[in-house]
Amino acid sequence: MPANSVIVYAAPLIAISSLYIMRLRKRNLQGYARLKEAKEAGLTEPASIHPAIDLARCCGSGACVKACPEQALSIVNGKAMLTDPTHCIGHGACLAACPVEAIQLVFGTEKRGMDIPYVAPSFETNVENIFIAGELGGMGLIRKAAEQGKQAIDSILTKKNAGNDLDVLIIGAGPAGMSSSLAAKENNLKYLTIEQEASLGGAIYKYPRNKVAMTQPVTLPIVGKVEMYDISKEQLLDFWLGVLKEQKLNIHFNERMENITKTNHGYEIKTSKATYSAANVLLAIGRQGTPRKLNVPGEDQPKVVYRLIDAEQYRGKHVLVVGGGDSALEAAISIAEQPDTTVTLSYRSEAFGRVKAKNRDRLAKAQADKIITVHLKSNIKEIREKTVLIELANQEVIEAPNNGVIICAGGVLPTPFLKEIGVMVETHYGKAVSA
Repeated sequence: MPANSVIVYAAPLIAISSLYIMRLRKRNLQGYARLKEAKEAGLTEPASIHPAIDLARCCGSGACVKACPEQALSIVNGKAMLTDPTHCIGHGACLAACPVEAIQLVFGTEKRGMDIPYVAPSFETNVENIFIAGELGGMGLIRKAAEQGKQAIDSILTKKNAGNDLDVLIIGAGPAGMSSSLAAKENNLKYLTIEQEASLGGAIYKYPRNKVAMTQPVTLPIVGKVEMYDISKEQLLDFWLGVLKEQKLNIHFNERMENITKTNHGYEIKTSKATYSAANVLLAIGRQGTPRKLNVPGEDQPKVVYRLIDAEQYRGKHVLVVGGGDSALEAAISIAEQPDTTVTLSYRSEAFGRVKAKNRDRLAKAQADKIITVHLKSNIKEIREKTVLIELANQEVIEAPNNGVIICAGGVLPTPFLKEIGVMVETHYGKAVSA
């Protein structure tokens, strides 16, 4: 072959190869940078279900990286890696996207165990007639949680017991709770579902606006197969609300479960509004538990909330944000960006340790721009109608004008409650999620 012909054919191949190599190098550098940032911030442990990647099998296609709606995965050294573990909330889209089955979803890590209550294949715990479905049992995937809700009701059908107001009391109105409510209605059970929040959706209700909430189809009792791919929180909640209205499900909102006591016929369940007797109890609650409170005077006022839904509602107001994690920093920064708004961020420790570098940088800029006042080593003493009392590091107590308080202090996990009623809790270190 003449030299000119070799050059003609080789030149495009060389150009394409060069572009491919440059692209791989850029992707690797981006992955390294994200991994380094997470390690420096101490954000290396996922909160719940997450992917474990078999590097020997991974082909580095990047399909899982593209599929992840939370952008928790990157390519490093030609292989997929969980570079932003705290972003992962267990969608499972990466598992479905992997072309070589190199991904497993697991509970916990080698260093950080994950407490999971014992649940039999019937979804009954070691305590007779108490069942668990969904996120509390370690299943954060919406599709699987909904399936578990229905399957738990199938088991409860054989455990009906006379002498109770209800065949089953369902606690929680997230995907598992909604699905089990539909299944209970479909099977003509005497049931009631209670939900401590003002609306349904469970953990989804607490997502920020427009967060991607679902990536796979789900089959629901009565409703049938629902195909949803990469839809937002708002779209998913609208769907659930439509089902609630159409099916007239027996759900009480703003009602919190307080205690469960064994009786001769089943269980007595005391809530914040009433007391019920039920043959069976289905716990379809989340792992975040109830919000951790400050337990200070005035905390019960309507202006006090435990998550930020919409920063714009605080425009032109004096706002106090309490907490030192990413959620607190992000809330303070978002609110401070609203016109004519003053924001105070109070944190009891001396530094913001386990937060993303970009949030730390954004906060430093906001402080420099004097749109956020930060009080480290401070404590809230009292929340009054129009002001708040804050104790500073030097023990001086200041009174600041206030129209709203957002407390981002995490949640109280339900593990102690489970142990109190006798449910066995096991700690798992990297255990695979059953398919």
